[in-house]
Amino acid sequence: MRKLTYFVGTSVDGYIADPDGDGDFFNRWVEPGYAKDMFGEFPETLPTPVRAELGLEGAVARHFDAVLMGRATYEAGLRLGMTSPYAHLDQYVASRSLGASPDPAVQIISGDVAARVRQLKERPGLGIWLCGGAELAGQLVEEIDEFVVKTYPVFAGAGIPMARAGFATRELELTDLKHYAGGQIVSTYARRR
Repeated sequence: MRKLTYFVGTSVDGYIADPDGDGDFFNRWVEPGYAKDMFGEFPETLPTPVRAELGLEGAVARHFDAVLMGRATYEAGLRLGMTSPYAHLDQYVASRSLGASPDPAVQIISGDVAARVRQLKERPGLGIWLCGGAELAGQLVEEIDEFVVKTYPVFAGAGIPMARAGFATRELELTDLKHYAGGQIVSTYARRR
């Protein structure tokens, strides 16, 4: 069965974006060693145009062959003219407000997103990358099998949290931990079921 992995960047205090939804402030902490490791381990998480710019268009997907994002996350790419930001993956956007997809390569999921994710997990293939954001992660928190949390050395103080899931203790097991000279920490947790 495929896994749903929340692969996400966050500040030390758990914010994935500023209050307006912009996460570009994390880019200042992408030093060469960290970037090389992340691009090498997770090349499929780079948008298709960025993969081309970096000469990674032929990089083999190691973890994911599908991406699931919320409407706000998808619209960030749309504002830049990317209707199919991850053309190298099966793309799904969870939205109650988007009607038709602006691109035939992007499927809109409405209604019971958790049920649809369970269906996707039953299909053969690599894992499913939960790309964002907080509302969607909150809706799917019980379906997330793995968390790969890239913590950047910044305290934001406010913004969009990693998830809006409501309080409950959900046990995780630390399965990997890496730290980098630039102060980034990548923690991988598996869900204890």
